[in-house]
Amino acid sequence: MQGHWSDPGRRIGRMNPSQKTGREIIAAARPGSLSAFPEGESMENHSASTMHAFPDADRAAVYQAIFNRRDVRGQFLPTPVPDDVLSRVLMAAHHAPSVGFMQPWNFLLVRSDAVKQRVHDVFQQANDEAARMFPEGKSEVYSRLKLQGILESPINLCITCDRSRSGPVVIGRTHIPTMDLYSSVCAVQNLWLAARAEGLGVGWVSIFHEKALQEALAIPEHIVPIAYLCIGYVSHFKDKPELEQAGWLPRLPIDDLLYFDQWGNREAGQDAPLCDALREMQAGIQQDQVYPR
Repeated sequence: MQGHWSDPGRRIGRMNPSQKTGREIIAAARPGSLSAFPEGESMENHSASTMHAFPDADRAAVYQAIFNRRDVRGQFLPTPVPDDVLSRVLMAAHHAPSVGFMQPWNFLLVRSDAVKQRVHDVFQQANDEAARMFPEGKSEVYSRLKLQGILESPINLCITCDRSRSGPVVIGRTHIPTMDLYSSVCAVQNLWLAARAEGLGVGWVSIFHEKALQEALAIPEHIVPIAYLCIGYVSHFKDKPELEQAGWLPRLPIDDLLYFDQWGNREAGQDAPLCDALREMQAGIQQDQVYPR
C-alpha cells in the first residue's frame, strides 16, 4: 500500500518511500514527455485522478475526523459551546445529501435543564427495561455501561425527519420509501464529523420509547425522531469505541463483510490486491492505531 498514515498522536510516515503518488509523478514529468508514467498511462490519466482531490493536509483532516470520531457518554465538560461553533456544525448537518433534495430534517435544540430531565426520565425507563432483555452476564455488563450524557452535556439536539415534506411523491423515494429516513441519518453523520473537527464530543442516545420521547419534546406524531444527541466539549476522547474497549463486541474483520459481484461470493479475483490492502490497513488500525490519511 502507498499513501500517508497517521495515529492519534499524528505521527506521519509513508509506508513505502520508494513509491510515488500521482502528484509526484506529474511533477517529475518533463513537458512533452510521458516517460515518467508506466506503460499505457499518461499525464491526462493521472491528472483526472488527482485534479479534484483535496490537498494532502485537507484530505488527512477528513480521515482524522472519521477515524477519531467517538460516541461520547461520560466525558462531557460544562464549558459552553460558542454560537459560531454550533452554527458551523448545524450548517454541516443541513448540507447533508437527501433523497430528492427534500431536506426532511429539523433540528430541535435543547438547553433547558427541565427538558433534559424529562428526556432523561424517558431514557431511564427504557434503559431499565433494556437491561432485562440481555442474557445473564451480558446484562451485568450492560448495567455497568454509561450510555448517555443527557444531563451532563451543555447541549442536547434532536434531529428529526418530516416524511411529508415535499409531498407524497419524491424523486428517489418512489420505490424505497425509507430513503427519507436514511437522508436524515446522513445529517447526523455530517454533524458528528464536523463536531469532532471542532473538538466537540457527540453521543447518540437511542434507548427511548419513541412516543415517550415525542411527548417529552412536544414533537408532532407525524415527525420521526431520528437521533437524540448529547453535544459538548469533553475531557478526552477514547482511543477506541467504548463498547469495543469494554469487550462488548469486537471490530469485525472487513474480509468477512466484502463480496464481489454477487452476494456471498468471496472470490476476489482481480480485487485480490484490494483485499490485501484492506487487510493490511485494518491490522495497522487495530494493532497499532495507525490510521489512513
